[in-house]
Amino acid sequence: MEGTFAFMGMSVTNLAKLFGGILVVWGIIAYFMQSSDPPSITAMIPAFMGLPLLSLGLLADWNESNLHHYMHAAMVFALLMVLGGAQGLLDIDGKSQLAIGSHLILVVLGITFMVAGIMSFRHARKLRESSGV
Repeated sequence: MEGTFAFMGMSVTNLAKLFGGILVVWGIIAYFMQSSDPPSITAMIPAFMGLPLLSLGLLADWNESNLHHYMHAAMVFALLMVLGGAQGLLDIDGKSQLAIGSHLILVVLGITFMVAGIMSFRHARKLRESSGV
């Protein structure tokens, strides 16, 4: 069994950094794209969810001995992204396309990251079992 796990050609830490960066950029763009004056801070919720994901990915690179702790914490944020995004998609009547798009991005990236994380955790367990540790 191969020792490194890749999802979409990337490690899970790189995926956390990529998805976190996408969410931060999207949250900032959504904040400034609003038509309301003054803009609502809630448009930056994707950025608020992406910043911890990005930070945990960076921390995992800098401190590989605690990689599993950082990735478990990142999975918690991914779950919160899915739950929060799905909650926002349950009632879309009267919501702007920008808000719907933000909720959809949270759900899609959150589910994708959770799938990658679960597959990575299973891979690590199988690797441990095959090595007899």
